[in-house]
Amino acid sequence: MSDTDGLVSAYVSDADRDVEATVRPRRLAEFIAQDRVRDQLDLLLQGAMRRGSPPDHILLSGPPGLGKTSLANIVAAELGAGIRVTSGPAIERSGDLAAILTSLAEGDVLFIDEIHRIARPAEELLYSAMEDFRVDVVVGKGPGATAIPLDVEPFTLVGATTRSGLLTGPMRDRFGFVAHLDFYAPADLETLLHRSARILGVPITADGAAEIAGRSRGTPRIANRLLRRVRDYAEVRADGVVTLGTARKALTVYDVDALGLDRLDRAVLTALVDSFRGGPVGLSTLAVAVGEQPDTVEEVCEPFLVRAGLLARTPRGRVATEAAWRHLGRTPPNGTFGMDVPSAPDLFSQDADQP
Repeated sequence: MSDTDGLVSAYVSDADRDVEATVRPRRLAEFIAQDRVRDQLDLLLQGAMRRGSPPDHILLSGPPGLGKTSLANIVAAELGAGIRVTSGPAIERSGDLAAILTSLAEGDVLFIDEIHRIARPAEELLYSAMEDFRVDVVVGKGPGATAIPLDVEPFTLVGATTRSGLLTGPMRDRFGFVAHLDFYAPADLETLLHRSARILGVPITADGAAEIAGRSRGTPRIANRLLRRVRDYAEVRADGVVTLGTARKALTVYDVDALGLDRLDRAVLTALVDSFRGGPVGLSTLAVAVGEQPDTVEEVCEPFLVRAGLLARTPRGRVATEAAWRHLGRTPPNGTFGMDVPSAPDLFSQDADQP
């Protein structure tokens, strides 16, 4: 994949981290959209602070790039507490987790990203820490092994996951507050873009923000990334102001079309339509046709293509919908499609079904 192929990926890149830290909201009042989650979280935190005790453990689920990490930092900021950040794949042994837990101060927030990928021994150790604020560290091996109980200071665990279905039942049950983050509506992304532009010192017009928001797949991370690329174009080839015309020209250069599809997305649809007559076709065959790994097609491209109504997963394989044919400028075969396809402006409405 080229550098521009990741432009509309919701997964964080190394280049995103420093900039995201700059534009990330610091307080709940600054967090845009997700009103239901924000209000519920505010009640949870305010109640805990009035009681003088740590709030219940918090689980945040939803697609990448919607603000789960930002909310974890906001929880710590609202509580006036420290935060320790790690991830599920980084915790390979129960001893790794025990070292983190025993180093927490009273009231601290422990944020575990991609918590569904935590190793099973560490997960079992986490159960007692979440419920009883105690961990049992096993010293030695075999018959002579001894379990040493260690107390843990009361803390709040904030877990984030993009695959909540992979969480075990016992783990999910130990979270007192569970929230799902939805894709953003275009109007909310416009508000977010104006805020980010102010922080980054980027002059932007209302129609320029609307154009970027419409191509951002309902995801703040993508919106901020596109804003930075359009800023580059505006500064180098225009007058430095992000306008409607500048945004359109810039995103054309970066191969992001009106629906937010990039080169790889269109390659998948083009292969389906031109090479396989719309499908059905198996994932591995489709991946070979576009020169990518099957997991890249399945995890990077398909979620948005399915949500946008451009691709359907069937028991026989992947199928291009009528909307995909029309988006590519092709005439769909008659009588092949019997499904209703959402129109582009409705993709990220608050009532849209989740993938």
